[in-house]
Amino acid sequence: MNPVDPEDEEATRLHRAKVWGGAERKLWHSPADGTVGTRLRELADWADAAGHGEGPLDTYGDGSVEELERRVAEELGHPAAVFFPTGTMAQQVALRCWAGRTGSPVVALHPLAHPEVHEDGALGAVSGLRTVHPTDAPRLPTAEEVRDHPEPFGTLMLELPLRDAGFVLPSWDELTGVVEAARERDAVVHFDGARLWECPARLGRPLAEIAGLADSVYVSFYKSLGGLSGAALAGPEDVMAEARVWRHRYGGLLFQQYPAALAALRGLDVELPRLPSYVAHARMVAEAVREGFAEAGAGWFRVHPETPHTHQFQVWLPYDAESLTAAALAQTEATGTVLFRRWFAPGAGGPPGVSVTELTVTAPGLEWTAQDVKAAARDFLGRLG
Repeated sequence: MNPVDPEDEEATRLHRAKVWGGAERKLWHSPADGTVGTRLRELADWADAAGHGEGPLDTYGDGSVEELERRVAEELGHPAAVFFPTGTMAQQVALRCWAGRTGSPVVALHPLAHPEVHEDGALGAVSGLRTVHPTDAPRLPTAEEVRDHPEPFGTLMLELPLRDAGFVLPSWDELTGVVEAARERDAVVHFDGARLWECPARLGRPLAEIAGLADSVYVSFYKSLGGLSGAALAGPEDVMAEARVWRHRYGGLLFQQYPAALAALRGLDVELPRLPSYVAHARMVAEAVREGFAEAGAGWFRVHPETPHTHQFQVWLPYDAESLTAAALAQTEATGTVLFRRWFAPGAGGPPGVSVTELTVTAPGLEWTAQDVKAAARDFLGRLG
């Protein structure tokens, strides 16, 4: 097999981004959609309208960064919060701080959690931490699994929702039971809440009550809230004070971060109140995709979860990822509509001969009716031959 030319790969990526980003109809805006000028003008317009346009520039974490930290602490119901340039750094620091307090470098988490799948072993390589897995089922661990795990651990990390398992969440009673089980073992609880913002719809509790279950919480600004980049860590005053020290040591105390901070504040003002409507509409979209596939005679397919727990969910089809991605691109080029984007082969241990993609519903998707979704699903399948 001839190796793929990196220049060809880059050309393909840019072509897809241009086609999908410039589509007339889509279910969501990808962070890669648009242009530099468009994003900066949108942010500047919002900043002026919200009274931030004439504010001072931040320097090493003051100004708009401090304002964002205060807002996050308030939203999550924790005493303090610290801004980080990346979520990977924020979680490294949080787990390192707790390891020092508990005296245990062992973190219990899911094998599909972000640090295990997407961070190149950073917890061990950079911070000297070791991980154990209370379960490998495609869901969060149960209270019994946490309580009965044979190895001691100092911190239980729960990713809410568990993205690589299908953006799945436990019920409120299940979540509180898991937290109680960790406390019984004298472990602290840390939430990987990269997408915590949309969890209240499923859990039936306010954001601060959910976050209040944990000793510390990490949240992202560029996923659900549509920010440019950045993350925050929230928790007790003393832990956050230590987190600031480690942020500096890890190289995360940047000279100026006002574009990311302002984009995050915009997300809290504009996107956060909309998330419940996105979750509700995603449930309609998921049902319409199922109906459209069934009407088109798709045979085997899977929409997971059947009723989405958040505004994101998975779709599975028995084709190779390259063919499905090509069909998605062809559909947009022909119709100006984006239903699906890139498809992927499942990770290690996944079923052979199938591929998966993720669907997200944000503001553009609210304009879609069930009939729109079904028609797009039928059209997509028709392009697979």
